[in-house]
Amino acid sequence: MKKKVVQTEKAPKAIGPYSQAIQAGDFLFLSGQVPLDPKTGELVKGDIGQQAKQVLENIKGVLESQKLGMEDVVKVTVFLKISRISIK
Repeated sequence: MKKKVVQTEKAPKAIGPYSQAIQAGDFLFLSGQVPLDPKTGELVKGDIGQQAKQVLENIKGVLESQKLGMEDVVKVTVFLKISRISIK
């Protein structure tokens, strides 16, 4: 099975030794996404809703670069990091 590295300007550049996505046969495997603005490379400020929206826009950008859409997604795994603030 041939593998192809996928890169697009519609999503943030990969930070590290991985790709935005890999196409293997008829499957597209996306890497993890964080709420980075692809235009600035900066983390989106705001609450979890705004950050989640940016992550989904990044995923949508990678999919669209391969003529796919959210309706083509078969499986998604979400990892959340919760910061706790203690007030004394």
